Amino acid sequence: MKKVTINSVASYAGVSKKTVSRVLNNEPNVSDATREKVLKVFKELDYTPNPIARGLAQNRSFIIGCLYDNPSKSYITRVQTGALAACHELNYNLLIHPCELRGDELISNIEQLIQTSRLDGIVLTPPFSDFPELVSFLKSKKIPYARVASAVLEDDSISVRSNDEQGAFEITEHLIKLGHKEIAFIKGHPDHSATEQRFKGYRRALASNGIEFDERLVEEGNFSYHSGVDSARTILDLNPRPTAVFASNDYMAAAVLKLATQMQLRVPDDISIAGFDNAPIARHIWPGLTTIAQPVEEMTQQAVKQLITHIGDPQESPYQVTLEAKLITRESTAAIK
Repeated sequence: MKKVTINSVASYAGVSKKTVSRVLNNEPNVSDATREKVLKVFKELDYTPNPIARGLAQNRSFIIGCLYDNPSKSYITRVQTGALAACHELNYNLLIHPCELRGDELISNIEQLIQTSRLDGIVLTPPFSDFPELVSFLKSKKIPYARVASAVLEDDSISVRSNDEQGAFEITEHLIKLGHKEIAFIKGHPDHSATEQRFKGYRRALASNGIEFDERLVEEGNFSYHSGVDSARTILDLNPRPTAVFASNDYMAAAVLKLATQMQLRVPDDISIAGFDNAPIARHIWPGLTTIAQPVEEMTQQAVKQLITHIGDPQESPYQVTLEAKLITRESTAAIK
């Protein structure tokens, strides 16, 4: 069977090779009718683009890199799901690359990654999305990049985030409306901007409701389950014990729930527990966790789509958007008794 080429598609569709290329790369300046016709021919001829030839013709690798340094496997899976959805839609490939933010060779490692993999652009997830040295390096090398969940709004780069501060405010206020005044808080990893944003939301809710902030009720975590266990042990041993605990992510909240159960505390009758992110564990444990649904997949998908669009057609005004974080109430929180 004769191999189907881009020339075959162009001839069959009655358009130019350039038009087929624009449709293939999801570029502008193609009418909806023409785009639909070419896509139909792709399907009819079972056309699959040759990535090597495509890359050579356009001086691109059609590979996007995604950097991460996060102890939560669930978070990385959700990032990957969103990024892959965008790459699949726009005929790109994805390279997931773990790094250590505090590593001595971070910048040199990233430079080597870009050179060996010929990345067209990079998606920065927390904590890299707010790491100025890395951003400065990418700018100096003219490497297109996009930030996910960044607290920085002034930068002239593609940025898709959720309002963590508002989400933390809403979940803390939810607990307050249930009658809780002694609300403990477990922070996340200090390198992540979300940690400070969520803490600010917690404190704002307390202040808005006339509740005095108590440093004894705040523990340092790092977004891992094990750090949640250590923090929970300190919080649950307090006398008097707080009536509610708000952990900065669901894995730490799940750790609090487990330790509370081991201490024969009834959740939510004796203590209410809330988390953040709406990770799968929030739905899979009992009682289910009240939490904030952070749109991780949607944030990453939008960031990757905008990055790929920018690579093909650079925009003067960067795409920057803040997505809504939604409160989800489940069985782990209840009115104080």
